[in-house]
Amino acid sequence: MSDSDNDNARAPSEPPSDPPSEPRSEPSSKPPSGWARTSQRPAERDEQVPFRAVTLFASLLVGILLVGALSYLFPAGDDSMAAELLVDRNTRIFPYPFTIQNVMWLAFCAAAGELVVRHFTGRREGDQIYLGLLPEDDETILRKRDLAPIYNRVVESDPERRYLLQRLLTGALLQFRNSGSVDQVNSMTNVSLELYQHEIELRYNMLRYVIWLIPTLGFIGTVLGIAFAMRSAGVMFAGASIMDGTIGPEMMEQLTGDLGVAFYTTLLALLQSAVLMFAMHIMRGKEEGALNRIGQYCLGNLSNRLHEESGPGRP
Repeated sequence: MSDSDNDNARAPSEPPSDPPSEPRSEPSSKPPSGWARTSQRPAERDEQVPFRAVTLFASLLVGILLVGALSYLFPAGDDSMAAELLVDRNTRIFPYPFTIQNVMWLAFCAAAGELVVRHFTGRREGDQIYLGLLPEDDETILRKRDLAPIYNRVVESDPERRYLLQRLLTGALLQFRNSGSVDQVNSMTNVSLELYQHEIELRYNMLRYVIWLIPTLGFIGTVLGIAFAMRSAGVMFAGASIMDGTIGPEMMEQLTGDLGVAFYTTLLALLQSAVLMFAMHIMRGKEEGALNRIGQYCLGNLSNRLHEESGPGRP
């Protein structure tokens, strides 16, 4: 066998193997030492649903009791203005107590219950700044190594992340831990405060709808009252004549009375909506004031105390 045949019979040599590559390190999901791990599930942005449901049920129950008290105060046959204005006691359009006024009273009480929820929410948000989560003296300077105990204290004070202060502090502390830049912390704080402002606005959507609904019900009652009065006038005046005396003052009094009652629903609705609107602006001012104090608290006791440590690439 020739040398060339021997060369062909040889097994092809394997290419030189590459040097073993170093395993790529995956980013660690563990927080730095001393920093508590927080839950990654979405935070509860508003009050607990059971609390609001119980408040709504209690408000409707109060509304039913109020209607019952007004019905007892103004018995059937009472033709006073208060009886017609508040409950339409002698209605001929709907079977009592299913009147437009009584429905408006239920809506009014439901809105009042939502205002109670907003009141307690604003008070709880404002009370968070008194928990002592941040140093409040005039000498403390915070470095990155000092933030872990503060972060853990913030997380422990609100594990469910329901309150604006704890959510703002958590984001600011994590931002400084990752970037070490006070400017980025301030930018993140400003953006968060704007988002929280919009969140407060969204909390009043249902309340604004109910305040709009009450005047709408009042106008519906007025339209129905006018339509009923016109129909009654057509029945009363059919074939009647002033000349022969068949149209008397009693018929005119009944017609004008029906027209007057028709406008009582609008009057009551405007009064109720005015009261609710006034109370809503007060509650909204309290919540926005609490958010303002939270922002000042974070600015004065966290952002102004942070110290950027010098390192590679920094002067």
